Amino acid sequence: MKFGKTIKIFLIDGEPNGRMSCELSNWSGKAYKIPRIKVKDCSDRNDLVSTGVYLLFGKDEEGKDLVYIGEAESILKRLNQHLNQKDFWHETIVFIGKDENLNKAHVKYLENRLHDIALSAKRYKVENSITPTQSSVSESDRAEMEEFIENIKMLVNTLGHKVFDEKREIKQKQITDVFYVRGARGAEATGESTSDGFVVYKGSKAAKDTTNSMNFNLVKLREKLTDDAIFIDKVEFLEFSEDFLFSSPSAAAAIVLGRSANGLTEWKLKSGKTLKEFETNQNNNLVSNTK
Repeated sequence: MKFGKTIKIFLIDGEPNGRMSCELSNWSGKAYKIPRIKVKDCSDRNDLVSTGVYLLFGKDEEGKDLVYIGEAESILKRLNQHLNQKDFWHETIVFIGKDENLNKAHVKYLENRLHDIALSAKRYKVENSITPTQSSVSESDRAEMEEFIENIKMLVNTLGHKVFDEKREIKQKQITDVFYVRGARGAEATGESTSDGFVVYKGSKAAKDTTNSMNFNLVKLREKLTDDAIFIDKVEFLEFSEDFLFSSPSAAAAIVLGRSANGLTEWKLKSGKTLKEFETNQNNNLVSNTK
């Protein structure tokens, strides 16, 4: 069961694009979100001299999100080193313990686990050239660090990055909310509507080719999916090698079907109810419950 959380965000410089500190109620950790150009101003943050983990965020030449995950015994010293060593990043989010309760073994454990979670989520390209080594910690410390990780994931998302979030949001008990689409030229796919857009599941089949009237940008996207090995050529159809997040249900349906498509009516539950009908019913239920 999920419970509500109170998050306290303090704008250190008094501006939304400046430095932020972020804390969760009843948590021994603390986060800082720092723009690259503000790192040199952080000598006034005495707690940033302590041990912690950090994430560097940026984009590559094609606009793809990048992240580097690291740890340090002095976070501020390491960030200043990265100003000279790495130029892809434009902001960092760091995590420390309020009472200096994170030691070297703890942050090595966190670094390794966060690295693995980011790789598994496949939202950002992970810039680490080698896999961080996981330290050996006691069973009790491991439990505490796993809880620490859950709070890190929540705060990183709150601060604008879904680097650790799975693309799928549907839990097993909600499996009836999975949508299906089927069409010509081998198209047959499943997926779900999420807070980010629409996810087509791994193993789904996309039409082998496209119609002449298909939008040019969508045709280029299909080509990119092939170049990036998201599409695997199975002769009679193209198979999704992993879950893929589209910006909208219509974009997802069009890519799968190889033609222009209205995702609100193309995607259907097993019952035959369209995504449009599903969302309309949900909204009506919400309105009824608030009366």
